Amino acid sequence: MHSRFQPDRRLTARMLVTLFLLGLLYVAFVAALVVLLKSVILVVVIAAVVLWAQYWFSDKIALYAMHGRVVSREEAPHLHGIVDRLCAAADMPKPEVAIATTDMPNAFATGRNPNHAVLCVTSGLQRRLTPEELEGVLAHELSHVAHRDVAVITVASFLGVIAGLVVRFAFYSELFGRGRRDQNTIALLAMVVGVSIAVYAISFMLIRALSRYRELAADRAGAMLTGRPSALASALTKVTGDIARIPTKDLRTAKAFNAFYFTPALGTIPGFKQLFSTHPSLEQRLDQLARISAQLGPAPDTRS
Repeated sequence: MHSRFQPDRRLTARMLVTLFLLGLLYVAFVAALVVLLKSVILVVVIAAVVLWAQYWFSDKIALYAMHGRVVSREEAPHLHGIVDRLCAAADMPKPEVAIATTDMPNAFATGRNPNHAVLCVTSGLQRRLTPEELEGVLAHELSHVAHRDVAVITVASFLGVIAGLVVRFAFYSELFGRGRRDQNTIALLAMVVGVSIAVYAISFMLIRALSRYRELAADRAGAMLTGRPSALASALTKVTGDIARIPTKDLRTAKAFNAFYFTPALGTIPGFKQLFSTHPSLEQRLDQLARISAQLGPAPDTRS
């Protein structure tokens, strides 16, 4: 990582372990599909095409899904100014800057590497945060790019996407082909669906465990870069509270991209359900930022 963001060896180790385990799962999944479907070419081609598309076009897919668009410096001078300062402080390439026109206050980073990345904020986020809070959020998102965990999450989620597509294909194949199936075909479809569901469940848990840790790592790195963990804590508290007041129907589309967001689209998740969340609890994040604030001492006075 060629930037001034502090390397996070624990995050790197978790990413490598997750990719290794998902790689083993991927090989087993492909082997099972080849045995069940008796077509090596079909399985390999579909898997390769989906992986290639997800890796190379993840930024465009995410922007399209969230109705975001890349904006020029003339269109968003304040936003570009903050990103310029952060990238200079971090000594890293500047990503493209985008805005999603939605009242949901959030932000995300996407892209396959620091040279091909997009940093997107919503209009709702810009409207609600102070310049210092917005800087904290953007530093958090830039750390995802610098640590390359955005690319890892994109690749890691590929297996779940494939498993989900297989389940949907088998469901519609059975739905529209009913009456023309023999018992062997029905049994084969049932086995394909069973394997796919198992693969999806395992990948789901692995990705969420990594996602929760990477959010803590990004909070830590972003706070250290700006030197103002209290601003990031304020942004977290404000955004989490405001998301809880956004109508649920307006969050359903965004929910699919929770793993990429600054905060989850459906707010905090209490108790046992936290194990299935893409983000750590608000309390965990605030506690960590409070410890960093104590280590750094008083925040620098930015008043002129």
